[in-house]
Amino acid sequence: MSKIKIIILLSIFVFVSFRYSTEARHIIGGVNTKILASYVDMKMRIQEKIDEHLSQQEEIQRLRSENQTLQKSAVLSIAFASKLSDMLKEHNVSGYHPSVTMVESIGYTNLNDYGKVWLKFDAFDQNKIYGLLQQGYAAGIVVANDGHPQGLLLSDPKAIFAVYVGNQKMQGIAQGNRKEVLVKYISQWLQPQVGDEVITSGLDQIFFEGIKVGVVTEVIDEESSKTVVVKPYVTTHVPSYMHVIVQN
Repeated sequence: MSKIKIIILLSIFVFVSFRYSTEARHIIGGVNTKILASYVDMKMRIQEKIDEHLSQQEEIQRLRSENQTLQKSAVLSIAFASKLSDMLKEHNVSGYHPSVTMVESIGYTNLNDYGKVWLKFDAFDQNKIYGLLQQGYAAGIVVANDGHPQGLLLSDPKAIFAVYVGNQKMQGIAQGNRKEVLVKYISQWLQPQVGDEVITSGLDQIFFEGIKVGVVTEVIDEESSKTVVVKPYVTTHVPSYMHVIVQN
């Protein structure tokens, strides 16, 4: 090949390189960007799956641990109930067989009243008042409304039941006022304190004794008694599942 042909070919190559190099780099760069984006997206998806799997494993481990604790509590409760029944029989008292059942809250009775809920409660007896529980804490009571089971939550003024306040078991009556939960009619000479725990007394046969209600946040001196303001341990939201004490 002559030198002239070689020079012409080199010139054409240089021209084409300068003319099309920007477009070529743009095309190649676009392809690389798409590949990189796909890689990042795939990496994120894989990481999300890994995180989801780890979260599920942690949740399974937590539930297994809780299940073991609940199984232990159930066994101890059965043993305690059996021993208690034997002791009661020795004193000619019938055995103690408390019972609870799960119910479902299906909606507020009134849209502007968050203290009353309708319940799906198959074994409801409209002649009884039931204690209402959520997450193991006192959540209110169950009464009849036109023959249907209605849950009166702690904030409702008609949700009234007997309680103890503090380690001295100062007797009082828990009642809502739509905004707060109060414990009224505590004897004037007693000394309830902020931080005292409030539990059900069982004296009204609505709850068992010892179910936690909340903690005292304020003490109010009345003319002939004392009242305390209580912060409940549980705030009920609907729809949710709760338990009802069907046999005290």
